[in-house]
Formats: sequence, C-alpha cells, structure tokens
Amino acid sequence: MKSAPTEYLRPAAAEDVPALLALRAEAEGWLRTKGTDQWSDPETGDRAIAKWRASIDEGRAWVVVGEDDRVLATVSRGPVDRDFWTDADRPESALYLYKLIVAREASGRNLGTRVIDWMSRLAALEGRSWVRIDTWRTNTELHDYYERLGFRHVRTEAPTHRRSGWLAQRPAGELAMPHHLLPVGLSDAWQGDATTRVEVPLQKG
Repeated sequence: MKSAPTEYLRPAAAEDVPALLALRAEAEGWLRTKGTDQWSDPETGDRAIAKWRASIDEGRAWVVVGEDDRVLATVSRGPVDRDFWTDADRPESALYLYKLIVAREASGRNLGTRVIDWMSRLAALEGRSWVRIDTWRTNTELHDYYERLGFRHVRTEAPTHRRSGWLAQRPAGELAMPHHLLPVGLSDAWQGDATTRVEVPLQKG
C-alpha cells in the first residue's frame, strides 16, 4: 500500500510572506557556502523580494507545504523577461519559471524536480511548447542541475545591469518523475491518488 503524500502545492498567500522571506534568507546563506555570488547583492535581493510580493498579489506564486502546513518550497511564474528573451524566441510559446527555492530541511525529497514537473504540465495544459528559466550566470552547479532535469542551454546573455542570463528551456509536458506528481489544493487533497488529480489554474501571461 502506498503511503499518503506528505506535501502538496497551493497558491501562496499574504500570510506566507514571512516563511518565504525565511526561505530566501536560508538560500542566500547556503549559496554563500557553495562559492557562488548568487543573491549576494542586497539591492538585487530587495528587488527580488518586491517582485515576489507582487507575484503573490497577482496569483503567480506557489508554495509546497507539508502536513503541518510548513512551507517547504516555493516557485513563481512570471512574464517574459525582455532583458533576455526576444521576439525571435516566440515568448508566448513558453511558461517562465522563477524563484524556485527548496528548504534545506526538505533536501532529498526531490521537491524541486516535482515542482518543475508540475510547471511542465501546466505549460502543456496552456498549449505552450516550453518551460523556460534564466539563472545566475556564474552558478555552474545550478546549470548542471537543470541540465540533468532535461533543460537545454539556449544561450547566455550578459546585460550590464543583470547578473542572471543563463537561458535554458525544457519541452512542456516532459516529466522527470511522472509517478510522483505533487497534488494541488488544500490539505484534504492528500486523500486518494495524487497522480490523478493535478488541477491548475491556466493563465495567459
């Protein structure tokens, strides 16, 4: 008999902001130990947090929570970033994934992979061709992580006012862990077979 899933996805809410900021702070500290300067600039961090709050207000931010409603991970979707993607990239053909962060206490549960799979299904349901990311240009370990999950490097852009710009994409609908999909909803969504119930709100932007 399968054990009941212990995590599920739900839209982020205003009351999640402290937990999200804690996730961000924890990630900043962890990244410093990895020898990368990602998210080390205070101004960049402030701008990122402001975008995060806007994503919550616009219904674009999601959290993964455990059985005690503890926030274990977060991800946001957003509009195309015109510093990186051009008309030639057919920006409307992709879903843009931002701010994927997993709590260190949840390391080893494949939450990052499962969140990306959910985004991949969402992109396919919306009729898109790709899930796209832009990541910190110097974080080669992160690049390797995404490539292991099926992302292909498109190119690297280096505008002087930005530190991200390593661009990659993965086909919409592609799943790395098809038998371990995250359920979506409230805590009662744990009941039943989570693999058969992944309902998501569709968006145009």
